[in-house]
Amino acid sequence: MNRRDFLVSTGVAAACATQTELAPVKALAADVKPVRIRTIETFNIEIPATATEVDAGVMNRAAVTRVVTESGIRGYSFGGAGDGGYRSGGRGSGSPSARAGNFTQIRDALVGADLFAVEEHLKKGLLDWGGIEEAIWDAIGKVAGQPICRLLGGSKTSIPVYITAVWRGPMDQSQVPIKDQAAYARRLKEAGFTGFKMRIFRPNFMDDVESCAGVIAACGPAPGFKTMVDRTAHIPGKVWDYATAEAAAQALQKVGVYWLEEPFARDDFESAARLAREVDILITGGEGFRGLDAFKEALVHGTYDILQPDLRNVGGLLTTRKVAAMCEAFHKPCIGHGSYGLSVAGRVQVHAAWGAPLEEFALATPPLLPQEQWAPASKILKSKELFTFRNGEVQVPQGPGLGLDLDEEAIEHYKV
Repeated sequence: MNRRDFLVSTGVAAACATQTELAPVKALAADVKPVRIRTIETFNIEIPATATEVDAGVMNRAAVTRVVTESGIRGYSFGGAGDGGYRSGGRGSGSPSARAGNFTQIRDALVGADLFAVEEHLKKGLLDWGGIEEAIWDAIGKVAGQPICRLLGGSKTSIPVYITAVWRGPMDQSQVPIKDQAAYARRLKEAGFTGFKMRIFRPNFMDDVESCAGVIAACGPAPGFKTMVDRTAHIPGKVWDYATAEAAAQALQKVGVYWLEEPFARDDFESAARLAREVDILITGGEGFRGLDAFKEALVHGTYDILQPDLRNVGGLLTTRKVAAMCEAFHKPCIGHGSYGLSVAGRVQVHAAWGAPLEEFALATPPLLPQEQWAPASKILKSKELFTFRNGEVQVPQGPGLGLDLDEEAIEHYKV
């Protein structure tokens, strides 16, 4: 046999061997069929609570999004199908009620489609419907038998928690005695939480600085217990000019506040970047951004020391995970924006996927602790416990999907 014949014969033999080895894999691939979406629906649930409990801030209602596959697997999201968010170059598309007509459009685009084709769904408009995307991931996790955090590459099993509190009454919180803010923060610390964030909307920012000083005196300084403040920049009439923001930041820094959130309008990338360069207190933001473009602008400009994507606003879990990857490339921490009750579940999962250093639970209504405020949610859980806390950290649920042990019959019972 000459050299050519030898090479040909060995090549044929190798090809035959490869085909034999790959046969089981090809057979398995042939058996894998798309998991198709059968229905998408949204509805509300209302769990009985007394008028006194509701007046105190107990949360007994939730907006539910449910995705059902052709095989009957159900994925859930709580808190609405989608939310508005700031877009680079324009505003988001508004509240879910303002866009109710578009729900039919996105539903029709997704029914019959492959559950796992999330990137394709985003191109069809799912970016505007973070709640639907979350429910899709819950279903994917149930198909795979894995929690979402693991499907997105994570392994973290717990995250330290801080609480954002808003007292009832005027938005600027001027009706709340400073000693009451300190007392509530102290209660949070004693309950094991690692930090406290409050709005600073008082007409004279030095009144808020005094309140922060009282909290830090009662709870101790960071890093042991973090005191943070938020201007929530999208609220009309609450955006500072630069001189005011700088003076406030310097004063807050002096008393030991850990971070100042959204001191300027969300589309003002330069002012926050300048402030971040000129003060030591951390400047944070990003909760209102939709998609990736605004986060890119913030990272390129150095707008924030910490980026805070909100799962529902940004467009879902996958896009939130992409934002965290962008932050990693710029060596910026990513600490996702939080929520309350059942709607926290998806955030905990995706934040655990990149190992976020903090988890926000918001908004607590003093004097209630989050567990007290969200207690009605246990009525639709078989486990009767929404989250487990140890040493100030929330344990990341390890069940499939969102990890919620839902009682389907109870959901139907409380459906409005």
